[in-house]
Amino acid sequence: MIPGGEVLSLGIFLAVLGAIALAVQSLSIRYGTITSDSSDALVVVLAVNILVLVPAAFLLGSPIQDLTLRSLAAFSAAGLLGTMVGRAMHFEGIKRIGSSRSEPIKASQPLHASLIAVVVLGEVVTGGHFLSMVAIVLGIAIITYEHGRSERSDAESGYVGLAFPFTAAFFYGIEPTFAKLGFAEGATVLTGLTVKTVSAGLGFIVYLWWTRGLPDPRGIETRELPWLVGAGLSNTVFLLGYYGALELEPVSLVVPLVQSSPLVVILLSVLFVSDNLERITPRLVVGALVAVAGAIGVTLLS
Repeated sequence: MIPGGEVLSLGIFLAVLGAIALAVQSLSIRYGTITSDSSDALVVVLAVNILVLVPAAFLLGSPIQDLTLRSLAAFSAAGLLGTMVGRAMHFEGIKRIGSSRSEPIKASQPLHASLIAVVVLGEVVTGGHFLSMVAIVLGIAIITYEHGRSERSDAESGYVGLAFPFTAAFFYGIEPTFAKLGFAEGATVLTGLTVKTVSAGLGFIVYLWWTRGLPDPRGIETRELPWLVGAGLSNTVFLLGYYGALELEPVSLVVPLVQSSPLVVILLSVLFVSDNLERITPRLVVGALVAVAGAIGVTLLS
């Protein structure tokens, strides 16, 4: 039997690994969607997910035997809502307003995830937990104000663009509760990820086919394709860390810790990203710090 402290340490390690991978994914998407559509990015990332996770699931386990109708429905819902809709909104937000602004706004996910976890899973939110959520909202308000006054704000990157990461946060917040319901049926991490990514991939392909036709890989800019593949690999690492942590720890602990990724995004943006893609201002850094401090506070006070 694994001692509780060791389980906690492993869960936190996996969540932090997921946060770092998520930050790398966001910046890769920023570089990979300069001219390419966010829908192209989503297709490539989902394809990489499937190519890595599905063979791993069958080599390391028995995903079909692990599934029940309840877990199949839960993971499929997680894929359609979080992986397909949430990720589509997330990638479009990065394309329009940049990683350094989109990521902290998406960090409002704990507000949605924790509330849903309380209602559906019976998890407890303490007073300190609630105050930390208020800090998340305050940080997002600062970022919103800073973005609104930016010279780059226009119809594409102004307040309209802010709606995409907000929407992504809502759908990402729904996803972990469905994942926990699937794990409660005895499914493994790889089984859950396999069902989630395949359902999201099929759902998005059907959506594209119905609305504008199947995607054409030749339409992706050659110099941007490696960034999108890199985003897919980073996202796969994120999923393994995130779902591994969810299997060990409550939603209200894992989700906020993963949302420390905006700090990594800002650090990498300062070091490596050109100003024409990401403009890092003091007010933006303050907003991100406040939002992430709230996310970490939710973790520590849970």
